[in-house]
Amino acid sequence: MKVILASSSPRRKEILNLIGLKNFETVSPKVKEIPVSMPHDVVKNALKKAKWVFNEIKPKGETLIIASDTAVSVNGRFLGKPKDKEEARKMLQTLRGRWHNVYTAISVIYSKPRKRVIKYQLDRARVFFKHISDDEIEWYIQTGEPLDKAGAYGIQGYGAIFVERIVGDYFTVMGMSPSVLYEILRDILGTYRTLELLKPPSKQNISND
Repeated sequence: MKVILASSSPRRKEILNLIGLKNFETVSPKVKEIPVSMPHDVVKNALKKAKWVFNEIKPKGETLIIASDTAVSVNGRFLGKPKDKEEARKMLQTLRGRWHNVYTAISVIYSKPRKRVIKYQLDRARVFFKHISDDEIEWYIQTGEPLDKAGAYGIQGYGAIFVERIVGDYFTVMGMSPSVLYEILRDILGTYRTLELLKPPSKQNISND
C-alpha cells in the first residue's frame, strides 16, 4: 500500500517516522487555505489538502493520503501564520501570560479500485504561555521560528521554553497527533492491518554468547 503525507512539514514527517511509518512519500498540496474563523474550518483545510493530492496523483492502487492542519485560538480569535515580524510580535504579545487553544485536524483518504473512504477528526489542546517580556519576544522573533508557525510559535523548537502548561495531547500542539491518526487508520483498515502498517522492521536475533 502506498502512503502519502500531504505536507512538506518536517515535524509531521518526524511524527510519522516516530510511529513506524517509514516508507511514505510526501506531496506538498498547492491549495489556498480557508481563513479560519471557527474550529471546523481547520477540518475543511485538512480535507482540502488531502483531496488536492488525491486529484493530483490519481491513485490506481491501494493508497492512503494523510493530511493535517493546525490553528491557534485565543479569546475566540484565530491566529494563522504571521505575515511578517510585526505580526509575529503582536501574536506573541497576545499569547503571553494566558491560555490559548490549539486545534489540529487530521484527514485521511483511503483509496483502492472501486472504493474510496474519507475520514477526519479534530482534536483540541489547551496551552498556557508564560508571561514573557518584550525582550524575550524580540529574541524569539530573531530566531526566525515564529514566521511559518500558526500562532507564531513552535512547541517542538525554541518556543518550547515559553510553554508553561499543556492540557491535552502535546502532538496536537505540534501539528499531528499519533493517537488521533491511529484511531482514524484503525477505523478504516481495522486493528490488525493498522498495526501491520506501523510494525517496525524485524530485528535479527542477537546471541548472548
